[in-house]
Amino acid sequence: MSDVLSQNEIDDLLQALSAGEVDVQEFKEETKEKRIKKYDFRRPNKFAKDQLRTLQIIHENFSRLLNTFLSGYLRTYIQVNVLSVEQLTYYEFSNSISNPAVLGIINYAPLNGQIILDISTDIAFTMIERVLGGSGGLLKEARTFTEIELTLLKKIIIKINKLLTESWENIVSLNPSLEKIETNSQFAQIVSPNETIALVTLNVKIGNVEGMINICIPHFVIEPIIPKLSTKLWFSNTNKEISEAEKQALKFGLEKTHVDVRAVVGETNIAVKDFLNLQIGDVIQLDTKLNDEIKIIVENKLKFLGKPGVKKKKLAVKITKVVEEGDELGE
Repeated sequence: MSDVLSQNEIDDLLQALSAGEVDVQEFKEETKEKRIKKYDFRRPNKFAKDQLRTLQIIHENFSRLLNTFLSGYLRTYIQVNVLSVEQLTYYEFSNSISNPAVLGIINYAPLNGQIILDISTDIAFTMIERVLGGSGGLLKEARTFTEIELTLLKKIIIKINKLLTESWENIVSLNPSLEKIETNSQFAQIVSPNETIALVTLNVKIGNVEGMINICIPHFVIEPIIPKLSTKLWFSNTNKEISEAEKQALKFGLEKTHVDVRAVVGETNIAVKDFLNLQIGDVIQLDTKLNDEIKIIVENKLKFLGKPGVKKKKLAVKITKVVEEGDELGE
């Protein structure tokens, strides 16, 4: 029987109660039973579902920033998305790390403590090869990293730190810094094995190579800002009103923006032979008449119509009409 009774079942139950076929006392005894919820003291739940959801939103933003950065930095097709955000113990995380590994130990200032950025070796070697001008194919044999390769990875992780700062800005102003890179999980014990962590797993695809980036965040590191990890607070921060100063700054920036503006007097088609034989004084007939309005193109879009003329002995165009819907023009 489902938890919600149908109308027929309710009628039958009421009829049975009135007929004395069902004892009301039995229902009372059932409601008095205590409901017991299992709790594992070895894996205490320190993160609420809402907090894990907020961490997922933060790192979905981070994945988009990382996607844009790596696409430009490696100059190839990149796809990054959040696979999961789950609560584990540090022992479970460290036990799953491969050897060799790329473990970036990052100080999460101004918060106390460190987090770990775990990059799978396939992704790490692919990034190194792309930086060095290679095709970025999958490495056939597993091997340790050279000092030069670790230096290149260090530069990439330092750039990734800036993306973490941006993705967390609605919660806290971070200033993360890379302390070191470890290739063995035994030397990356940032917390006790039983410490609760939030593990964010990103799936990264670089060309035809696919791998994972794990972000291990110990609970005690973000404990001071745990109350802020709520979706309600997150959306209230993202939807905050723009101040007058911000509006003026935006307006000032837009007014200083340079755009390409050109006036098209007319168009025509001529044969290549005629084009090659053009001489000074030749006349080319255009598709516009003397009194027709000419097109004024702004950044490849038709925005205005106007009349050509002269102002202060210089060629000029007078705007006579605003085109509401700009049409894309092919070059």
